[in-house]
Order: sequence, then structure tokens, then C-alpha cells
Amino acid sequence: MRVLLVIGVVVVVCLLLAVDRVLKVIRRAERRREVNERLAAVAAAAEARDDQRRSAREESGAITSVMPTIHDLGPRHVDLT
Repeated sequence: MRVLLVIGVVVVVCLLLAVDRVLKVIRRAERRREVNERLAAVAAAAEARDDQRRSAREESGAITSVMPTIHDLGPRHVDLT
């Protein structure tokens, strides 16, 4: 009878350890999923900012190609004769 009681206690302890391991794995997977979601959101925001900067740079280049800057023109010479 005592042997069965000892075996039962050992089995219960092993089951509790197994349940603890499973719960840790589940928690770790949830944390990783949350981190991946946050990382994806940050990456999407960074990509949107990069696209906005790129389009602003292209627009700026388009403006200066139509309207040259003052420094691109040479000085005018007036003939006094």
C-alpha cells in the first residue's frame, strides 16, 4: 500500500512538472507572438515614414528641375558702351 502511495505521489509530481513546462511554453509563444506583432507595426510605421521622405525628396527634385536655383545662373554683364 505504501509503495502505491509513493508511486502516486511521484506520478502527481511528474504531472505537475509537465503541466508547468507546457504553461511556460505557451506563455513564451504568446510573448513571442506579441513581440512579432509590435515589431511588424514598428516596421510598417518606419516604412511609411521612409516612403513619405522619399516622395518629399522626389517632389523637391521635381521642383528644382523646373525652377533652377539662383546659384545655377551665371552673373549678368552689362555692356556700358
